[in-house]
Amino acid sequence: MTGARPLTDAEVKTVAGQLSARDRALFLLGVRSGFRVSELLSVRVQNVLDASGAVAERVYVQRRSMKGRTCGRAVVLHPEARAAIGAWISELREAGALNAAAPLFVSRKGDSQPIGRVQAWRVLRMAYSAAGVSGKLGTHAMRKTFAARVYELLGHDLVKTQRALGHASVNSTVAYLSFAEQDIEAAILAA
Repeated sequence: MTGARPLTDAEVKTVAGQLSARDRALFLLGVRSGFRVSELLSVRVQNVLDASGAVAERVYVQRRSMKGRTCGRAVVLHPEARAAIGAWISELREAGALNAAAPLFVSRKGDSQPIGRVQAWRVLRMAYSAAGVSGKLGTHAMRKTFAARVYELLGHDLVKTQRALGHASVNSTVAYLSFAEQDIEAAILAA
């Protein structure tokens, strides 16, 4: 997948610090879940709250919001993403704007519409710029960052990384790991 690069841990922290509560929740959920931007924007408030009204341990994206639409998937929420979502939910509650059926990343234009893909891209581009982070970055950098971290933490296991990304084919996963070519070049030069 050319066109986007993964962010380093330091860059994730710096970028997250540039964002409002809503946009921080979007960014950290993207970086820590590996959802595509369309999947992120399909999440409703009810998808992230448990029966008691607390942030759930998992978030589910419906099949209709998934690429390929073969099935939906649930992803465990990273503590950092849960905290960011919790802060955003608290802001919505305090403003009297919490609506379980509404999009989690609601547009300022209205209660029933999520922000658009282009707006998500704009928000992230401004945050990257403000954080001094450069390179090929956009909304897909969140998914690439997740892929890089999971691949590393799983000991370079392609099949498990494929499952974490929700890919139907391991070939799609291999395309996401194109950034690892630097490692290949370094190994060749060292051999």
